[in-house]
Amino acid sequence: MTISEKVAYLKGLAEGMKLDTEESKEGKLISVMIGILEEVGLSIEDMEDNMEAMGEEIDAISDDLSDVEKVVYDEDDEDDEDECGCDEDDDFFEVECPNCGQELVIDEDVLEAGTVECPNCKGKFVIDMGDCEDDGCGCGCGCDHDHDHGDEE
Repeated sequence: MTISEKVAYLKGLAEGMKLDTEESKEGKLISVMIGILEEVGLSIEDMEDNMEAMGEEIDAISDDLSDVEKVVYDEDDEDDEDECGCDEDDDFFEVECPNCGQELVIDEDVLEAGTVECPNCKGKFVIDMGDCEDDGCGCGCGCDHDHDHGDEE
């Protein structure tokens, strides 16, 4: 039984008692209280309906967000691997300054230029790419791993 149904039952009981709502102070009080209860019951029902509608909207937003997360995060995982299966970031490289030992992160443009100036000690040094190109697998990734190149006998 809902609150509105209970208030309607209470109102019916009060009318069945034939309370004098015009002359009797008690009758007037009970009549006003029943009127307030009716308004409260209707307000509560409206709030319940609104909460249910908001819950459905939140569920829909949650489903949409889940779909977006799938697209965003699943695609990133695929992009991190190159052709050989290595999880390597090709845009930046770590090198150690031979002068001060500071670890430096350089990008591909600096790597191609061949000369690096250490921001720590201001010393310049040359990067030898000879060992990096020939890593044994021919993919140029710098990893020490075996690839199946189809030369099985």
